[in-house]
Amino acid sequence: MLNKKAKIFQALSDTNRLRILKMLLNKTLCVCEITAVLKLAPSTVSKHLSILKDTGFIIEEKSGKWVNYSMNTLTREPVILSLITLLNYELTHDEIVQNDGRMITDIDRVKLCCK
Repeated sequence: MLNKKAKIFQALSDTNRLRILKMLLNKTLCVCEITAVLKLAPSTVSKHLSILKDTGFIIEEKSGKWVNYSMNTLTREPVILSLITLLNYELTHDEIVQNDGRMITDIDRVKLCCK
């Protein structure tokens, strides 16, 4: 049980994963969209998403050629729900996070992913 909790907190120990979580609190996104905002390699973003998915913070859903990632708001894990609420509140006024939020509203996944 303690190891599971440690894994959850380790998932939050990376600034890029925190940014991803905050973006996903605002909008469902695909890897290409997250990659464009973070300016990281797709493989790096995929690794971050894998960690967040394994710990229960996010879920993925296939839709056509896209795999959409979103927050796991239906989790029955109280610590995850509490941390999602806390992150949403605590990260709202961060300048980088606010910039990410502006960027995701302007991203056109069709143009971005179909290059």
